[in-house]
Amino acid sequence: MAKRYQAAELVQHIKDGCTVALVGFGGMGQCDKILQELRKQFKETGHPNQLTIYHTAGQSGRTNGIEHIAEEGLIAKIIGGHWGLAPKTRELIEQNKVECYCWPQGQLTHLLRAMANKMPGHISSIGLGTFVDPRIEGGKFNERTKEKEDLVKLIHINDEEFLFYSAIPFDYVFIRGTSIDEEGNITTEEEPIKLEILSAAQAAKAYGGKVIAQVKYTAKKGSFHPKDVVVPGYLVDGYVVAENPETEHRQAPLTIYSPVFTGDIKTPVKEIEQAPLDSRKMIGRRAVQELFEGAVVNLGIGIPGDVIGPVTSEEGINEDLKLTLESGIIGGVPIGGNSFGIARNASAILDHEYLFDYYHGAGVDITFMGAAEVDQSGNVNVSKFAGRHIGSGGFIDITQSAKKVVFCTTFTGGGLQVTCKAGQLVIEQEGCFKKFSNEVQQITFSGQYAAAREKRVMYVTERAVFVLTAEGVMLTEIAPGIDLEKDILKQMAFKPVISPHLKEMDKAIFREEPMDLKKSWQLNKVSTQLI
Repeated sequence: MAKRYQAAELVQHIKDGCTVALVGFGGMGQCDKILQELRKQFKETGHPNQLTIYHTAGQSGRTNGIEHIAEEGLIAKIIGGHWGLAPKTRELIEQNKVECYCWPQGQLTHLLRAMANKMPGHISSIGLGTFVDPRIEGGKFNERTKEKEDLVKLIHINDEEFLFYSAIPFDYVFIRGTSIDEEGNITTEEEPIKLEILSAAQAAKAYGGKVIAQVKYTAKKGSFHPKDVVVPGYLVDGYVVAENPETEHRQAPLTIYSPVFTGDIKTPVKEIEQAPLDSRKMIGRRAVQELFEGAVVNLGIGIPGDVIGPVTSEEGINEDLKLTLESGIIGGVPIGGNSFGIARNASAILDHEYLFDYYHGAGVDITFMGAAEVDQSGNVNVSKFAGRHIGSGGFIDITQSAKKVVFCTTFTGGGLQVTCKAGQLVIEQEGCFKKFSNEVQQITFSGQYAAAREKRVMYVTERAVFVLTAEGVMLTEIAPGIDLEKDILKQMAFKPVISPHLKEMDKAIFREEPMDLKKSWQLNKVSTQLI
């Protein structure tokens, strides 16, 4: 039977040098009460210290989660996927105060299942040709880690290349639920996403580790419907109750609790605010023109997660698609910013790791992803740039397997200002640095790997559209009002291949009113039926 602990009592059991796994996604799902106490005791006593932290997705919405324990000496090593919203943790990595390995998020979730089966690791083709490939960087994410052991290895099966991700046995795993009963069964009724708490718990038990849960409520034995139990009690060693949800157990950064994000109520579409026509929306509008009725779509963090959902809603095509987020969300209108990973009006909420099965196996019809740098070979960097160690998240898993990849980025960065006048784009102020560079600082997406497999790849900006070809990046569209030489070629570090059929982007993208995409879909369907 699971033991109830006070957070201070629990933390005293954690020994120096332990390996602790965390479960969460961005600003959701973290065991904040436990992590706050862990930091408090370290600051007061110096113990526990030199911990190895394992996590799959990002673990903070800028102030919570892993940020509570981002202290030099408390953490010795991190194996994870993303630190974009964890500035203190990122600083430890960038200043070489911890060892750091960055692996694809989906591989980190699937390694949990391999470990649950007591396997020595996980085998996958995901990561080949990227910085995770041991022939490039091996996922070693800062200078301090470069001379450390290789935890990712290249192997061959039937003459095909694969990567082997080594098992990382846990001493503890912290998982979060909503309620726990007297037998230790855990439910997630008020959590916005279920994540990989079952796989993480089973992975810990397989290697002799302890499973600790943080919950909001306790319940009498037999209270739960058996289908509502996400983690059975025999896996749970102990639990902590969060008495102050506002600071210890928030549902999401923007709310303590809302039934909208659990799917218990639906929000009228008219209540979803229309986004202003800025460069991000222009990019999103051009990107959604690649969609088709019934498409299964993935949205990445940044412009895709912030803009694509609202644009599809505004155009009236949202219900004709299946938008997905790597956190396990199917359908609905995603919430962006530091609440990326949840949605209004979701049609299903899956376990984190099982959605990655679909991403890896079948592959979505289209994924929309951001881009910090693009080079002449079509490589994309989102993981390490301008001295910032962000991580890859699910980017590698999804882009490598998707049937079509659409990268969404402003053409230049750092102060870019644009407006629209009479359906034409006007550059009011150019960005101070070029995003289209000769060579990316880190390969998060391999253009060479994609081109060799004839993957359909596009790069959509507010002023130009490019596609990946065997000859490199090709310019195919230019915004109305934009000068090819001054506004595009001179703002790139390399000269792209220019399509002999170079055309103008749709003027409707640059007007305030909706593009009426739903109507064009219907007209296209009718014309196809007549043929």
